Amino acid sequence: MSLSIGLIGTGGFSKVHADILTTMDGVSVKAFVGTSLDKAEKAAQGYASAKGYGDIEHMLDAAKPDAVYVCVPPFAHGEIERKLVERGIPFLVEKPLGINLEAPQEILKGVTSSGLITSVGYHLRYTDAALKAVEVLRDRKTGMALGYWMGNMPLVSWWRKQDGSGGQFIEQTTHMVDMLRFLLGEVDEVYAAFAQRAMHEIHDGVTVPDVGTVTLKLKSGAVATISNTCMLPTSEKVGLAIYTDQGSVDVLMDKLIVKENSGSVEYPNIANAYQRENEAFIHAVRTGDTSGILSSYEDAFKTMEITYAAQQSAETGMPVKL
Repeated sequence: MSLSIGLIGTGGFSKVHADILTTMDGVSVKAFVGTSLDKAEKAAQGYASAKGYGDIEHMLDAAKPDAVYVCVPPFAHGEIERKLVERGIPFLVEKPLGINLEAPQEILKGVTSSGLITSVGYHLRYTDAALKAVEVLRDRKTGMALGYWMGNMPLVSWWRKQDGSGGQFIEQTTHMVDMLRFLLGEVDEVYAAFAQRAMHEIHDGVTVPDVGTVTLKLKSGAVATISNTCMLPTSEKVGLAIYTDQGSVDVLMDKLIVKENSGSVEYPNIANAYQRENEAFIHAVRTGDTSGILSSYEDAFKTMEITYAAQQSAETGMPVKL
């Protein structure tokens, strides 16, 4: 079965996915939609079968894609997904699902009631490190986890605005929250403290906090803290350290480190996580078998609930129950 794919968005992630899709048998990248026709046409130039469109409805009518990839900034989510749900078109959407829960809640209802095939871009679930961690943790008692995303502020203007990105915890550190859920289960309660320390004095128009820390209580009884900053000159540390009765399990961007009494063992990431993510989604669209999709819209909404609850807690100074 040959599949035609449309991509909404003309940034780096659209290209990552499009490049992978072009390597797959029976898959054609047919369309790009941009905020302008010019941007869309430029994005389409690198793909022989693709055409650029300046309007989503026009693309859906003309290209008739079998599936769509949604790669847009957090503030742009909502209407795009609504159109896809209305037409029953499977979609893969990059995280986060939005800047708050309003649009995602509506999309979730449509996706759930229709049984539409969806995937959300939590690609770290598909890494060798994460998959090995699932196996390692199976026979261990987890006590706590410490997550971190310590880096610099992205240069794009929308990222610096609270109503553009939702803030670092929602837009970026969401990967660590999602990894916590993937490996340790669901969260009951969050308490957060965020602050603006430096970046609002360095750059104009910064409304997001540049430091934050969130304490999470898990349903299992385990506890966790996930912290982030975007005030550093460069990225320093990203990962999730899990502490168990048999030693620590450190999930990093490039590898897994398992420490025990006998010493430590490292498991590097070898496979391309984006490739796995795309293969699972395309297989599901082609066959209806969604077992390979590790993050559906329904599942990703639970991660969004946690990150938004952290934002609410930071604003009110009170813990938020989930």
